[in-house]
Formats: sequence, structure tokens, C-alpha cells
Amino acid sequence: MIKKLSNWGNYPNYSGKWLPFLSLSNLQKILKEDADIIPAGNGRSYGDSALSRRVVDMKKHNLFLDFDNTTGVLKLQSGVFLSDIVETFVSRGWFLAVTPGTKLITVGGAIASDVHGKNHHKAGCFSESVIAFTLVLPDGETIRCTKKKNICLFNATCGGMGLTGVVVDVVIQLKRIKSQHIQQTTIKTNNLKATFDAFEQYQDKEYSVAWIDCLAKKQNLGRCLLTVGEFCDDGDLAYAPKKKVSIPFNFPAFSLNYLSVKIFNWLYYGKVRLPISQQKVGLDAFFYPLDAIQHWNRIYGKPGFLQYQCILPKKGSYNGLEKILTLIADSGKGSFLAVLKLHGPENKNYLSFPIEGYSLALDFKVDDGVFDLLDQLDNVVTELDGRIYLAKDARVNKAIFEQGYAKIETFRALRKKYKMDKKFNSLQSKRLGL
Repeated sequence: MIKKLSNWGNYPNYSGKWLPFLSLSNLQKILKEDADIIPAGNGRSYGDSALSRRVVDMKKHNLFLDFDNTTGVLKLQSGVFLSDIVETFVSRGWFLAVTPGTKLITVGGAIASDVHGKNHHKAGCFSESVIAFTLVLPDGETIRCTKKKNICLFNATCGGMGLTGVVVDVVIQLKRIKSQHIQQTTIKTNNLKATFDAFEQYQDKEYSVAWIDCLAKKQNLGRCLLTVGEFCDDGDLAYAPKKKVSIPFNFPAFSLNYLSVKIFNWLYYGKVRLPISQQKVGLDAFFYPLDAIQHWNRIYGKPGFLQYQCILPKKGSYNGLEKILTLIADSGKGSFLAVLKLHGPENKNYLSFPIEGYSLALDFKVDDGVFDLLDQLDNVVTELDGRIYLAKDARVNKAIFEQGYAKIETFRALRKKYKMDKKFNSLQSKRLGL
């Protein structure tokens, strides 16, 4: 079936053949055809990483296969949503060892993007919880990958954006918990220096993330609400997903502008009165606040939006973020979704995003001037040896991307060795020469 394809940012749009995963033998038959193909999960990556002439939809490949309630080891098919895991296993005292800011993605997608969460400084990326997976290569061969067996394929697939093959089943390690609640502390800062001081002061907390006011200027530049937390120990595991509201249509393009974002940021920052406050919150509110709003991407209107996520080495993070936030504030193209995180050391995967330092993620409506602004941000990132996150990217150029990833040629060589470059390709991989 030929259909219009887009990812969460609704930019770019593309027409391709939609192929639901039916069985391994059916996939092997599809792979014999001479045309580009890419596996896809729930369409929650933001750019063009899951757009191709042919897209294999993995969502129906979604069964739990085995679980050891003593060890927390879970075997499952790659189309299982993280939300399925949360809804099934929290009541048994288990949670995802690493989770991004949405649970509405597949396990296969989490591996392809090697997603990270609010505890990267403690637990690393999603691949740290992956014990093994089965990968279908371009010729239809299935191969088992672990951190000790077929290591190169493991390191290329985790963070490899689906460009090494199709992950069909996975074994992951869950994390033992004793509550569905998080003891949350919110720290309100007045400027970037105070924000960095707060991150350092609370770095021993298991989870941390900051909303940052990207339109604040001068003495208020970099002010934020830093939220840190740890699971409670109250024995309450009676988890139930919360009801959702929905955005029923695309907002008019003019509704999201400098003034509306400025007002939102002022209200959001002002809602916290005390310099430090504490409360017990549910895990959905702490980990997945935006999942409570279905189709929130429609807020940006029909042209869509670009998410920009960069990371800077810790040594240059302060000066770099000061420059980036100044450029954004001066441009007037601010984002009301602006997330700052502290990360731990990078892993061994070839294209995984995090390095030790600070990452900043922002959403920008597609309009005049936004691409020029992002080019300016790219220059700051590359000057400081930072990098751009593939799962969020729809427009960075090849030269800028390559400067951030020292293992890019190792990845390309592996793709050629297994003839993956002849079969598994996306709009993103073609743009970046992956």
C-alpha cells in the first residue's frame, strides 16, 4: 500500500510503500526485492530516519515471549511498546531500566535510537539494558547479537537507526521498584550559572531533567525548573495509566509565535513559587508528561516542526549553552518545550548520541528563518566538539554530522561488509551518506 509517510515532527512528508510485518518468512521474501527499505515502529522519531521507499511496520510483531519474575529478564518481540511493558510489569514490581520521555515507542525503535532518559548519568542508554536481540540481515539471515557475541553488529545496531537490519526479538533487563510513585524535588533557578550549580548539587539523584526558559535574556538567561527524583519505597504498585486528552486538529500556523511562547514560558516558570519544593508524583507525570496529550504535535500546525537536540562536552557546556540560548532568545524563535539534561560517559556504540556533558532539546515550528537559526546552532555545537541526535534530526548536513561522530567510518564499513547499504536506507541515511 502506497501512503503518505511522516514522523512525529510532520516534516518532511514522503510517499512510500507501507509493509506490515507478518512473519519472518514474509520479511525474507520482501528483502529479495531490489528496493530501499527501513523498519519502523510507532513513528515517534522526529525527522526522516524512518522514511523510505518501503517501510516495514513492526507494530503488530508485539508479543511478550518469556519473563523471569525473580531476575527481571524479559524476552519479547520488537514491536512491543514501552507502554505495554509499563502497564504489565509495574504492578509486579518492575520498570524499565532506561526510558525516554515517551512510552509510546517500540522496543525496536528504542534500540535503533539507543534512547536515553533522565538517568543517563547513572544508567546510560537503553542498550545498557539490552541483553540480546535477533537481527535479520539484508540476505534474510538471522543472527544473534549480544555484548559478547557479534559485538560489532550489536554496537552498530544500537543507535544505528534501523540501517543494519530488522530487529525481531529482544531480551532486556528490567529494574526492580517498590512503588509507582516518584519523590520529586523541583529547584527553581534564576540564571544559567545557578542552573549548572543545581545540576551538580543534585547529580547523585537517580533522575534529573530541567525545563529551561529559552526566551529569557540577560540576567535571566538560562533560568530553569530542575526536577530530580527517585522511586518511593511505599509499596504502592497499583499502577493504572491516566486518561488522555487529545488535540483534535492542526493549530493555525499563526497561533504559535513569539508572544504565545513568551507567555507560556512566563506562566510555566512562575507556577513554581518556592526555590525548592517537594511532592510525590505518579511515574506517568514524572517520566511521560506529554503522553497525556494525544497528537500534541498538531500544536505546531500543518507545516510541522523540527526538534533540535544537541549535546556538548561537559568542559564546554556552559559557554556553549550560553551562546546557543542567546542565539535563540535573540532570534525570537523560542520553544516552550526546552529540555536540559546532564549525561554520563558515552558508550561503545558507533552512533549513540550521548557523551559526558549537557544536552539541550528544543522544538521549532517550520517557518522562515528557522533553518538559518539551526545552522548557527550547528556551528556552535561543532566548534565545541558536540554532536546532533539522529532520532531528532531532519536537516543537518553531512559535514556537520560527521564532525560529531568519530566512529562514523567504522559504521559505514560494517554496512558495506554486510551489504546493508544496498538494502536498508532511509531519507536520513541518504542525506548523511550513512
